[in-house]
Amino acid sequence: MRTPPRVTIIGSYIVALVMDMDRLPIEGETVVGRDFHTTFGGKGSNAAVAAARLGADAWFLGKIGRDSFGSDFVAMLEREGVHREKVLHSKNLPTGVGIILFNSIGTNLIAIDPGANNQLTPSDLVENLDIIRTSSAIVSPLEIPLETALVGASLAKENGVKAILNPAPACDLRKTDLSAVFALTPNETEARVCLGLPSGDPVDDRDLARALLDLGPEHVMLTRGPQGVLWASRSGLQSIPALRVNPVDTVGAGDAFNAGLAVGLGEGQSILHSIALGVAAASLSTEKRETLASYPRRSSVEPRLPELLGRAAHESR
Repeated sequence: MRTPPRVTIIGSYIVALVMDMDRLPIEGETVVGRDFHTTFGGKGSNAAVAAARLGADAWFLGKIGRDSFGSDFVAMLEREGVHREKVLHSKNLPTGVGIILFNSIGTNLIAIDPGANNQLTPSDLVENLDIIRTSSAIVSPLEIPLETALVGASLAKENGVKAILNPAPACDLRKTDLSAVFALTPNETEARVCLGLPSGDPVDDRDLARALLDLGPEHVMLTRGPQGVLWASRSGLQSIPALRVNPVDTVGAGDAFNAGLAVGLGEGQSILHSIALGVAAASLSTEKRETLASYPRRSSVEPRLPELLGRAAHESR
């Protein structure tokens, strides 16, 4: 039996407050809604749970408020088998919150207060260097300050740990040194924003991947939904297709990909195999609604890997 790789997620957690309604309110209007519920969210939280379900010794290093939302989050980590010892608390800010209003035709209004996520600092990472140093891989989304994520990558590289930077929400990275990043994992829209381009710019995905590689990361994995992943390195480009599935909800699929990639790398798998693990986890997650409920166990993912690896090998010819 393999020793589970230690995967540490650096931030973030945001509780989602969700309500359905027939139509969205206009300014100054009150509209009666229904089916209010809360759900666990945030890219860091999602990735931590997904990694644990894929067999990782998963840790969460992030910051929450001293409130009921934060307490619920810690309890969830315990249920999912994610280590909570590195969950930090803000002295004055609440747990991150997102308010989401859905209408009957599928559009929505979303407002987010990152709260305590904004207070995760480089010094917090230095003070908790022990968990970074003993990890096989770390994953950092950008729902925490960019400076903190970059310091995390530097600390990881200095200790022989692979750092995955998921630039979501995206920001312009053209003046940012990404040389400590092992893998940069934007989707197609985020890739354009990272390069200072309009989100709908028609530039080819291959050119996007090459341009991102010029920013310094060792690898770029451009996630492309049903098209899978375009992997760029100094050795060239390779496409890894997605699984053939029946998607019903794609929210959180990118977080499942990053988790699978980290788990594979942590196990010492080849980069191609690690990408395939992430793609399989992401593909399968789209077949169920809600993020955490959709993340598959390793036993569901493993049987699908030969299919992906075989198709990837065929496309690379």
